[in-house]
Amino acid sequence: MELLFAAVVGVLTAAAAYLLLERRSFSVVLGLMVLSYAVNLFLFAMGRLHTNKPPLVDLGVGVADPVPQALVLTAIVIGFAMTAFALVLALHTQVISGSDDVDDPAEE
Repeated sequence: MELLFAAVVGVLTAAAAYLLLERRSFSVVLGLMVLSYAVNLFLFAMGRLHTNKPPLVDLGVGVADPVPQALVLTAIVIGFAMTAFALVLALHTQVISGSDDVDDPAEE
């Protein structure tokens, strides 16, 4: 299970790197979103993946660590705000310059 999880995080990171290197601003924003998802999964995995464990109360068995869950929840909110801001910037740049090109908005 850990190998599959690591492979999914690796594929998401590779896809995000590919999208971040594109010339169109929408692809860059999409790459930021995918990278955000990969980081969230990575943070969640750092808390060790446990099944059938209580979240907070110790009932004689180990408990799940709430810190990675709180970090992921915070990262989701920050990622949503960052994505919205980057999307507004990309749309504003496209309206002003008439181009969706990241490298040189004046030429297309």
